[in-house]
Amino acid sequence: MARAESNKLRDWLKVYFIAGTANVTKPLPEVLRDAIDGGVTLFQYREKGTGALTGDAYKQLGEELKAICHANGVPFIVNDDVDLALALDADGVHIGQEDDKVEEVRHRIGDRVLGVSAHTLEEAKKALAEGADYLGVGPVFPTSSKSDTREVCGPDFIASLREQGVEAPIVAIGGITVGNASEVVASKADGLSVISAISHAADPSEAARQLTKIWK
Repeated sequence: MARAESNKLRDWLKVYFIAGTANVTKPLPEVLRDAIDGGVTLFQYREKGTGALTGDAYKQLGEELKAICHANGVPFIVNDDVDLALALDADGVHIGQEDDKVEEVRHRIGDRVLGVSAHTLEEAKKALAEGADYLGVGPVFPTSSKSDTREVCGPDFIASLREQGVEAPIVAIGGITVGNASEVVASKADGLSVISAISHAADPSEAARQLTKIWK
């Protein structure tokens, strides 16, 4: 398998849904099916927080979510956990600055997709040099979905990365809603990554559909 081309990655990143059991009030497989029906283009399994699944239950849910994604032609990414990603034969992994080294993860996962969170120009360039396929940049707006976030950077930071020569695919994350997503698109991000905008929506399918419309 060859590394994913940048243009294909940009298509995958458009409406990028992240979730685990702590982020939903209905069964996660049900929410994921609805979100995909609405147009989600990539899903990241992020099982963290109070009451997060572990062991066999963690893996079994991952298998079910991956099956839903692949039945609908949607890439399935695992957050942080390289061992699980390999065990599930996931399409890729996303890691943060505090996780394993980019070079080591790239070596372990081969040509699978590798996303890396970046909060500065230096972090972005280093991640790309060491094997990242795309960058996760944020939080662009205040968010309560994650407790381990950095300071809000605003959409302008993504625009500044572009101005300073970062051409790789970028997905923005943090506090993104239908109401502010157009600002992110204008900053030259390639994708909108959301948790609560879909997971907490009364109708996850419609929420995803509205985010998809922003690209059109």
